[in-house]
Amino acid sequence: MTPLIFLPGMMCDARLFGPQIDALSGKMPIMTFPMCRHDSVTAMATEILDNAPPAFALAGLSMGGIVAMEVLRQAPERVSRLALLDTNPLAEKPEVKARRAPQMAAVSEGKLRQVMRDEMKPNYLADGPSQGAILDLCMAMALDLGPDVFLRQSLALRDRPDQQATLSGYSGKTLVLCGREDALCPVERHQLMHDLLPASTLEIIEGAGHLPTLEQPHDTTAALIRWLEDA
Repeated sequence: MTPLIFLPGMMCDARLFGPQIDALSGKMPIMTFPMCRHDSVTAMATEILDNAPPAFALAGLSMGGIVAMEVLRQAPERVSRLALLDTNPLAEKPEVKARRAPQMAAVSEGKLRQVMRDEMKPNYLADGPSQGAILDLCMAMALDLGPDVFLRQSLALRDRPDQQATLSGYSGKTLVLCGREDALCPVERHQLMHDLLPASTLEIIEGAGHLPTLEQPHDTTAALIRWLEDA
């Protein structure tokens, strides 16, 4: 069975994929990389490749998807199949870059909790009965990772490359998935990736925003299982 690597989003760890890891454990080897040590997407991807098996299935959400695309750019022959969840293949827009400096300054002054609470977490989720518990988990993951990781990941996202050419050159089986109500990485961004990738399936998860792995874990896991068939 081909190993599966999960790459979590910004200020998240393996808990972002907790329901999927529970469902898939025992069926294949599973690894996660939190991407904490570097301040560039290129270096993050290189570190993953240095520590990953020779070939693997790769699934990334949000920043994890951005790093997954860089892994694919560096070593496409090692990625047996690809899943891109709630992510973005484009370089960062100038107006988004402009918002990063004040966030980074605030975090440098000890305000990580406030930045996560006021500027980031409200953009994550669709309305639903589990929203409070998921937001609490997001805060716990962020505080466990800490301000230095926030700063490094912010720089990596700010300076990331456009990966459209990388996607258009990949012929492996690919899942492109997002929550219907994702305001950070909207459906049209995923339609773009689906159009670029010649062997992709597009799945939209109803009742979910930016974190469908936690918001709608059953439907998201089912989509991943379909993607992993015959892996």
